[in-house]
Amino acid sequence: MPNVIACIDGSRITLAVCDYAAWASRQMDAPLDFLHVLGRSEYPIPADLSGNIGLGSREHLLQELAELDEKRSRVALEQGRLMLDAAKARAVADGVPNPTSRQRHGELVDTLLEFQDDIRLLVMGRQGEHGDSAGEHIGSHLENVVRTLHRPILVIPADYREPQRILIAFDGSATTRKAVGMVAASPLFRGLPCHVAMVGADQAEARAQLDWARTTLETAGFEITASLLSGQVEEALCAYRTEHAIDLIVMGAYGHSRIREFLVGSTTTQLIRQSKIPLLLLR
Repeated sequence: MPNVIACIDGSRITLAVCDYAAWASRQMDAPLDFLHVLGRSEYPIPADLSGNIGLGSREHLLQELAELDEKRSRVALEQGRLMLDAAKARAVADGVPNPTSRQRHGELVDTLLEFQDDIRLLVMGRQGEHGDSAGEHIGSHLENVVRTLHRPILVIPADYREPQRILIAFDGSATTRKAVGMVAASPLFRGLPCHVAMVGADQAEARAQLDWARTTLETAGFEITASLLSGQVEEALCAYRTEHAIDLIVMGAYGHSRIREFLVGSTTTQLIRQSKIPLLLLR
């Protein structure tokens, strides 16, 4: 059965990852699985340093280096296990029955690709272990994961607040139509007021697309507010979010080629940087 999988790394944002993952698990009645991946820096591969050490002390220093690397790897492993145990305990306190955990060595993207068929929803922090400072920093692994994985990814800020209103950033594309269908069919947002916002010129085609989204969601039982906005996409959506006290945005991710994004920038990356609320990203 596909799980809600939450990536934790010991950073300050880990607590919010645990809480949002627990909320999603309860809403979807899906198993919750915590994942901790030890990167290569935390289990270094022994290197041949014999050419860099003086002849007189070579063997002694090589032995000390090997022992230090082994000790560092053991400490990182144990720290990860304790972190996973604490995350499971927090989820149980949040009302999730029998959360599980797994710890792996390697690269995060490779590990998630291996587990992709098990993922119903992936929960990740916007900033990782080395990104706790304030501002618009994005965790080093996040963009790579979003571009690579074809699963819904909930990107969350540092502080937890249970979602009360959601916004679907809609543009009529196949990805955002899929987002509307997913919201309509999923228990994740059941019972929450839903806003649908489209940024662009006020034309008949845009109105027809927006009406389709409204009808689809109303048929599924949602209370809908649909709006056609003008201006730049990022600024318009962020202003709408603030005005209507939106708690979570659903949007498509990286819908253009890398060349076009290099020339004009990526709406996905900009919104991740600017958003102070969770983003549910769909590919």
